[in-house]
Amino acid sequence: MARRERVMRMSVELPLWRALTAFRVLTMLYAIGLYVSARDHYDRPGLALAYYAVLALWTLATLPRVQNAAVCTKRFLAADLAIALTGIVLTPLAATGRHIQDGGPTLPSIWTAGSVLAYAIKGGWRWAAFASTTVAAANLVERGHPARDTVHNVILVWVASIAIGYVVEVARASERTLARALEIEAATRERERLARDIHDGVLQVLAMVKRRGAALGGEAAELGRMAGEQEVALRGLVSGGLTPVSRVSEDAAQGAFVRLVEEDDGEDADARVDLRALLSPYAGERVQLAEPGAPVDLPPAAARELAAAVGAALDNVRQHAGPSARAWILVEDEPDSVIVTVRDDGPGIPAGRLARAETEGRLGVAQSIRGRLRDLGGTAELVSTPGQGTEVELTVPKDVTNTRGKAGLR
Repeated sequence: MARRERVMRMSVELPLWRALTAFRVLTMLYAIGLYVSARDHYDRPGLALAYYAVLALWTLATLPRVQNAAVCTKRFLAADLAIALTGIVLTPLAATGRHIQDGGPTLPSIWTAGSVLAYAIKGGWRWAAFASTTVAAANLVERGHPARDTVHNVILVWVASIAIGYVVEVARASERTLARALEIEAATRERERLARDIHDGVLQVLAMVKRRGAALGGEAAELGRMAGEQEVALRGLVSGGLTPVSRVSEDAAQGAFVRLVEEDDGEDADARVDLRALLSPYAGERVQLAEPGAPVDLPPAAARELAAAVGAALDNVRQHAGPSARAWILVEDEPDSVIVTVRDDGPGIPAGRLARAETEGRLGVAQSIRGRLRDLGGTAELVSTPGQGTEVELTVPKDVTNTRGKAGLR
């Protein structure tokens, strides 16, 4: 099977950068509009027009610079803040004294807030505090004294920018936590998939070699003993550590994301397989198969996994119920799901045996049956009464594409 890499990207910063881009353009137009509506209040309109020309060119030319954190460099932020501070300081030179005393807006007006917000989104609350404090000092210099409205505006920008910077830092930490959780979940799923494959093949072969070697004696007994030791070691490995199949990354431009390596079998998503064809090989002298007369169609991967779970259930019958035990497979094709029931006439499972087996690394039910059904979004229900056999009911939804990860064994 081919392997493909699926990227799951998570970022709350990108919407903030997009909003900042629009904010800078709108506030630039707002500042120019304020000047046009109050141009009589300016003693040197030429100086104001020159500044607005620079402001408009800078705002439009640097729009790509506020697309994400990677291109919004420290040098750009410093230049952007310098243009805002220059406009504040130039206001007394361009406007009349009455304009200043009446608390009229500075040349950049609220465009300055965009520079401060860029600091907040880029570097968090500490950077926001630095930028807003610098702007506060420039406003006090422009006004000449700490007037009430000036202090009010300064505190508003200072508090808002620091709050936004703090929220950005918390969001980044949450993204990293979520990415790590997805990494662990992906690694756990891959470990369980490998555990099912190993249990269906390697572990069963080792267990058989151990039993046959002990029965034959001599050198075969030593071989059986070594196979038993490897079986125990492999069970501990399978039920232990995680397989690192994904990794968490954090990119300043895109936020935190997880790359999940998945297997691609190249099959058509709309393809269907008749489950009866996969289950018919299990029928035999001691295994009876009852199936509908019409095809039982499932997606190929789901059909294979369901058939493998049935095979694992029959393996448990042969191993634990004895060679003389009989088994029955019943296939039911419901409108929204497929139900396969495997029943035997063995001695049943003693209470607590499944839990002990799982702690010992014996994952026949835990992974080969329950794990497969869980990954398909189905359920595996086991009913066993000592002396009356065991019944395993496997239910798989026909649409398994949107129902992954909801199964359990009750």
